[in-house]
Amino acid sequence: MKKVAIIGAGAISTRHIEGYLAFPEACKIAAIVDIYLDKAEERVRAYQLDAVASNDYKSILADPSIDVVSICTPPSTHAQLAIDCLMAGKHVLVEKPMAASLEECDAMILAAEKSGKVLSVVAQNRFQTSWMRLKELLQKKVAGEVLHAQVDSFWWRGHSYYDLWWRGTWEKEGGGCTLNHAVHHIDALQWMMGLPTEVSAVMSNVAHDNAEVEDISMALLRFESGAIGQITSSVVHHGQQQQLAFQCEKAKLATPWDVYASVSKENGFPERDKQTEAEIQSYYDSLPETVHEGHAGQIENVLSAIEGNETLLVDGEEGRKTLELIVAIYKSASTGQTVRLPIANTDAFYRKDGLIASVPRFYQKTASVERFEDNEITTRGNDRS
Repeated sequence: MKKVAIIGAGAISTRHIEGYLAFPEACKIAAIVDIYLDKAEERVRAYQLDAVASNDYKSILADPSIDVVSICTPPSTHAQLAIDCLMAGKHVLVEKPMAASLEECDAMILAAEKSGKVLSVVAQNRFQTSWMRLKELLQKKVAGEVLHAQVDSFWWRGHSYYDLWWRGTWEKEGGGCTLNHAVHHIDALQWMMGLPTEVSAVMSNVAHDNAEVEDISMALLRFESGAIGQITSSVVHHGQQQQLAFQCEKAKLATPWDVYASVSKENGFPERDKQTEAEIQSYYDSLPETVHEGHAGQIENVLSAIEGNETLLVDGEEGRKTLELIVAIYKSASTGQTVRLPIANTDAFYRKDGLIASVPRFYQKTASVERFEDNEITTRGNDRS
């Protein structure tokens, strides 16, 4: 029975709490920590936990009974908290984004290696049935080689969203929609296709004049295979639609799940290839369903990996890859140049201070609300299939 502590009692902590509660025979939540003690106490009450509420995370570092820590705090705090917990002998599950810089990612990975403890980065959408099946189809090249990949991470956030004290600044939030909203779809793209070799990007802030960071970015990618990709990250799109679409040699494969195949007429114009669609659909339907989806699925994997029963599916290196692609987008959009991957540790954008000194500040943050009472959080938009 693993004892769990959760640092950060904000909205995303509910996903972690509910995820751990799905496995009562494997773990027990023993502590909730937040800088606002009343928020930690409220989580304990709301879920009727037999747990201690605290406003000092160092209390769990000193507690030898705590085995696993979930970090659900603002991005700028992830690295120090994770390193402290790992070096104190705790396994760590840290929310996205992994850290504020590649340098911090590498320090976290090193701490996990030194401590011998598990470090996992939240990528809960990998644990959806549709995403796992799509990954399998692409890996097996059921529809042939990928020719074009498209990520639409379309969200909408009101002006007041960036009034929260840590949002809307490069220092505290680490970036805007590219880092904090599109991260899961960007993660899925690199998980399914690998990192690109080149990135060219633009970004802007078109609707939130109370934030330094971007509210929209667009990136073009070139892969070693010759495939081309595009990523649009936004919090100005009404309707909040997200998709991953892969145009392959034989058909389009997408999530929310969709398959569409074309075959050429004699004159080169397309007609629908229903036989190929049926064959791909049959393969898709034959693949297993995920028993526990989202955070619960990832927590199950982390707990099993700690026991040595499963391979850890999202480790620190995987979390780092996703951040490297995002950093490449920020570098290209900031410099106006095409960025080649990998990003060297001598690059200014490798370090947090170098990135902060190099990115544009679109507006000055004009408000700083200490906390929002509405704890609603959306981790999925239309992508529910």
